[in-house]
Amino acid sequence: MTTPAVSAKERTRIESVDIVRGVIMVLMALDHVRDFVGLPGSPVNLQTTTVPLFFTRWSTHFCAPVFFLLMGTGAYLSLRRKSKRQLSRFLLTRGVWLIVLELTVLRCLGFQFNFNYRFTMIFILWALGWAMIVLAGLVYLPEWAITAIGVVMIAGHNLLDSINSRNPLWVILHQPGFLVNTPRVAVFVAYPLVPWLGVTAIGYSLGRVYRWESERRKAFLLRLGLALSAAFLILRAINLYGDPSRWSVQKSAAFTLVSFLNVTKYPPSLLFLLMTLGPAMLALWALDGRSPRVFGPALIIGKVPLFYYVLHIPLIHVIAIVICYARYGHVYWMFQSPDVSNYPITPPAGWGLPLPGVYLVWAIVVLLLYPLCRWYAGVKQRHRSPWLSYL
Repeated sequence: MTTPAVSAKERTRIESVDIVRGVIMVLMALDHVRDFVGLPGSPVNLQTTTVPLFFTRWSTHFCAPVFFLLMGTGAYLSLRRKSKRQLSRFLLTRGVWLIVLELTVLRCLGFQFNFNYRFTMIFILWALGWAMIVLAGLVYLPEWAITAIGVVMIAGHNLLDSINSRNPLWVILHQPGFLVNTPRVAVFVAYPLVPWLGVTAIGYSLGRVYRWESERRKAFLLRLGLALSAAFLILRAINLYGDPSRWSVQKSAAFTLVSFLNVTKYPPSLLFLLMTLGPAMLALWALDGRSPRVFGPALIIGKVPLFYYVLHIPLIHVIAIVICYARYGHVYWMFQSPDVSNYPITPPAGWGLPLPGVYLVWAIVVLLLYPLCRWYAGVKQRHRSPWLSYL
């Protein structure tokens, strides 16, 4: 029989997981600040980017893979207090909720600040929602089967890169593109599902590791992190498989490094996931059993990631409106997002802050959100209502 002391320990949140989740949520805000108030242009286009701009974008590449991974891990850890049937029901209902949230609140009151639905970009909450819905079914499978499904999806999906189809189902599953594209309505899917479903499945399997004793778990995380990172370096150097784009020698050593690291996120290639998940495992290893004071704010944010996410988009958008009014005296551009090239806003002539300004706005956003996250984390700790788990 399990002792009360062990039961209490099992109910304790794993702080290393919350800290890593919190760090990537903070980084995510940097990417969205750059989208709204940075200089227009692609930070991964080697013909126009700069090294600092590229690495600003590259640092945020860790956000989505780590969030999908830890979502799966959190689902497994919730089995400490839920049956598989209860977990499956929760994943199903929360997945549907995330999809609704993406297509309503975040679309209208976050990214676009309009209600016309002329153009809709489908982002991460859509993919997270479907990943939860699929995981709701996968949890009934043996754990080895869930792991195998995740590995096959991650390692094998680049074999399908040569298939170029506008079929709506293929757009949803593997190839970013228009789900609907008419003169009146357009819907663009930025997060095809297959690789993200694989990351979620692997994250669920990772949850089992947190039932091991500390030394065994830390040794596993270290070896896995080093192995994934080494696999990225080797496969990328070979330059044959794992990403639809190849690297090449550039005009300088710095830009050659940029080309080497410039792997594909949409959909996330095998190399993209190795590059990001390897260091994530090393971070989980380094923080396991430790909670340095410097990571206190990340720990708080990591406990309420959806609350932070839902608030940070409209806050950044409002700041962009303030900057626009101060500079131009008009703000109508901030409510216009008619197509992919003008999303989430239509930048007026001369729009955009240089990188130091982007970093300053990012710091302001995080500082404004932290007290709210701390308050809501306290609410969730004091009140055990199931409804609070949906935000």
